[in-house]
Amino acid sequence: MISRRYIAAALLLATSACQQQKFDRSGDDWPYYLGNPEQTHYSTLDQITPANVHKLQIAWTYDSGKAIDGAYAKADAEGNPLVVGERMWVISPTGRLICLNAETGTERWAFDPAPENGGKAARLRGVSYWKDGTRERILFTSGSDLLSVDAATGKPDSGFGAGGRVDLRQGFDDRPPETVTIANVTPGAIYQDLIILGSTGMAPGDIRAFDVRTGRLRWTFHTIPAAGEPGSETWPKDARKTINGANAWAGMTLDVDRGLVFIPTASPGMAINDFVGADRPGSNRFANSIIALDAATGKLRWDFQTVHHDLWDRDLPTPPTLVTVKRDNRAIPALVQTTKSGLVFILNRETGAPLFPVVEQAVPASDMPGEQAWPTQPVPTWPTPFARQRLTADLLTTRTPSAHAAVAAEFSQKRSRGPFDPPSLQGTILLPGMDGGAEWGGQAYDPETGLLYVNSNEMAWTLKLNPYTPPPPTAGSAQLTYSANCAACHGQDRKGQPPTIPGLLQVKLSHEAVVRQIAKGSGRMPGFGATLSKEEIGGLAEWLITGKQTVAPVGDRNPLAVFAKPGARYIFDGYKRFLDPDGYPAIKPPWGTLNALDVSTGKWVWRIPFGEYPELVAQGLRNTGSENYGGAVVTKGGLLFIGATSFDRKFHAYDKRTGKLLWEKVLPEAANATPATYTVNGRQFVVVQAGGGKDFNGPNGGKIFAFALPRR
Repeated sequence: MISRRYIAAALLLATSACQQQKFDRSGDDWPYYLGNPEQTHYSTLDQITPANVHKLQIAWTYDSGKAIDGAYAKADAEGNPLVVGERMWVISPTGRLICLNAETGTERWAFDPAPENGGKAARLRGVSYWKDGTRERILFTSGSDLLSVDAATGKPDSGFGAGGRVDLRQGFDDRPPETVTIANVTPGAIYQDLIILGSTGMAPGDIRAFDVRTGRLRWTFHTIPAAGEPGSETWPKDARKTINGANAWAGMTLDVDRGLVFIPTASPGMAINDFVGADRPGSNRFANSIIALDAATGKLRWDFQTVHHDLWDRDLPTPPTLVTVKRDNRAIPALVQTTKSGLVFILNRETGAPLFPVVEQAVPASDMPGEQAWPTQPVPTWPTPFARQRLTADLLTTRTPSAHAAVAAEFSQKRSRGPFDPPSLQGTILLPGMDGGAEWGGQAYDPETGLLYVNSNEMAWTLKLNPYTPPPPTAGSAQLTYSANCAACHGQDRKGQPPTIPGLLQVKLSHEAVVRQIAKGSGRMPGFGATLSKEEIGGLAEWLITGKQTVAPVGDRNPLAVFAKPGARYIFDGYKRFLDPDGYPAIKPPWGTLNALDVSTGKWVWRIPFGEYPELVAQGLRNTGSENYGGAVVTKGGLLFIGATSFDRKFHAYDKRTGKLLWEKVLPEAANATPATYTVNGRQFVVVQAGGGKDFNGPNGGKIFAFALPRR
């Protein structure tokens, strides 16, 4: 008998080059980031069920190698593996592309696109697979390059770009490539013979489509509009010349049948401009938006903005998920977008119209000179938020009397007026904080039950601005360079925000290593080689290591120029969680949740605490929830698989209908990634990357774990 796998392979070979690839999207393979172009995280596999999941065991492991710990943060493995046939492609924490035997975990080949990186972190959440007849390609990014390699051998495709690479710094209007820093942490969307990419970095957030065969740029959509383009009236004149961001770092979603690509975008600006918007008055259309484009041409179909004139770093953190809303005996094609702020937008995917009411809610005005906060913000009246929206005194921690007293004293000194309370000199408390609510792992959707699953962080962060005196235009120092480029993350006091952002008070790397990391970036950190001179980078490295201050001329490209802009007399104080003196969240639990939503009714079906702190469990404090990063996979077999919990390092299986925990496994490092599931030779596997990294004091690595039922 001919197996279904061979039939699927034959169908792939017969696919026309001018048609969208017809993957077996939710069956034996996992050929697309997050499972399929619709980004549902769903699989039709049903070999593993609630009745037998307790028998799961490790089938194989593979160690892709640990990245060298850097000055910025520990590396973490966040990749969602792809599987076609018996082959799996994964990305290591250092950016190496690896092909494994999906049944045994044996390495077939490995390709290092940047050996000069020296084992430093290079965060990437996956790769893209394309096939045309007998030709197969894996497309992925490394630094500022888009690469294409042969899926069978790992050899660069000589017909793609220059030697298999396309320089993504090219094409930003009149900005010379050497002044642009750009990267892409999430794999592109494959549509017909195009790969559609977003980006992150110091550049406007253009959405671009490249020919998968040649690397030629086929179309571009400006998320920061040029003069005369739609939306340009909501930005200052010549915004594209001076403003960065409004980018799509979280990935994108395809409706193949309708030929639409849905793109979630981030806030405008980088660092200071995330929280000070005086230089970009207006609603800033296309930033913080869901944008629907014709996938073949890049033409705008519709857009829906979730935050106007963002001052809170409310990037849309995950691709929208395509769902079906059932209403009045009709099946409505819809999409769901979850947000960092804990809100859920459910829109008609053909028109962008909300399927549940969204109101423009009046919000507090800014008291910062020069700032023009937008007077209203769009808020769904239904579904209700999946995270608390405002920190009040009755929600402060009661973990211990001393912890409560300490956080109550700090709380009394800050403002806390809700999710759209503008940044202030006094200090504003934001709940949920800048890391969600929802995060990049995204939501999973089960078409069988109509339930959508989203894991959430539920922690408060503080948002504070400090007065800043602009430096002279012709002189600078390492400390000034640090203030302009590094303080937004690591803080003016250089104490950072462990676990995700370490302090820089005692940097113990070599001068060469620090220079390389500042210039090229590492993990979440962007590179500054295009915007700082060698003298400035060298002086900054010396200061971070020894504390010795040097003076270097400030070049024309130096981001210190942002302080000449309107409102730049203030600077962001840094990303800071609101914690008690022992380092735990300053609010009452839950600090993380897992939630199930009926997309047709808008009702939450179940909600449970998600994650624990082992040391608190030892003290009798359980089910607190914790920070969690990475998404879930839902199966026809009745299960929801998810790792994500950073401190207890568990990989879990839940009953998808009830939220009951059915099985869990403690891993050596936390599985801060989204799993995949597939079958080889009739055996279902569930695989997840586990590298830790979010717990700065915890273990760190680059392992991949595959689970399966025992062989019969």
